[in-house]
Amino acid sequence: MNFKFINGFKVHGYLHEDDFVNDIKYKKVILIAMNAEKIANRNTNLLPIVNENLGYPDGEGCVLALKQKGLRSIKIPGSQFWLNLISKFHKQKSFYLIGSTENVIKNTVKKLKKDFEKINIVGYRNGYINDLEINDLINDLKIKKPDIVFVAQGSPRQEFLMSKLFKIYPALYMGLGGSFDVYSGNIKNVPSLIYNLKLEWFYRILQNPKRILRLHKIFKFLFLLIFKKL
Repeated sequence: MNFKFINGFKVHGYLHEDDFVNDIKYKKVILIAMNAEKIANRNTNLLPIVNENLGYPDGEGCVLALKQKGLRSIKIPGSQFWLNLISKFHKQKSFYLIGSTENVIKNTVKKLKKDFEKINIVGYRNGYINDLEINDLINDLKIKKPDIVFVAQGSPRQEFLMSKLFKIYPALYMGLGGSFDVYSGNIKNVPSLIYNLKLEWFYRILQNPKRILRLHKIFKFLFLLIFKKL
């Protein structure tokens, strides 16, 4: 059994990234990045979406929680893993991209076509979608039939959208947060030293001071972890 329940969320663990790839390459499922903030917040509307699909350890806190429950796992940063998926499957599978601003999504598609020769991007659009446009998006997915759909809107908005889309057009979906902004160069990536020191969260606060308002969720997670309440 390669999963444990953490504060109600079913989270899968993997010792190697290739194990994760092999587990999902033939599946139609929603991949959901799990981190300390998401676990501590415990959005009851998000809970069934995670548990019916595949949550994976995107953050160090999630890795520690899995270890506490007896399951060893590496951290699998979604901001890097989506590009690894493309690298492995860009000549075999088709892709559809949803998210960020019109300028960012166009630059993302342009860069992907430059970085991955013969990549098959069957469609894309920005992440600003009203209720009326969701039906148009679903119809476009049904017509173009992508194998993998990346959705970069931020959590939990992207998970709610992926759940709606999946019910009508099943495929491999993955939520990416701000990954398109980083990949396109709109936002600076985390320096290697900061990443290796596991201070990515602090770097993101420096980039966007408004994130400091979310720190209480990290402290809540640490409290739950230390006192084994997860």
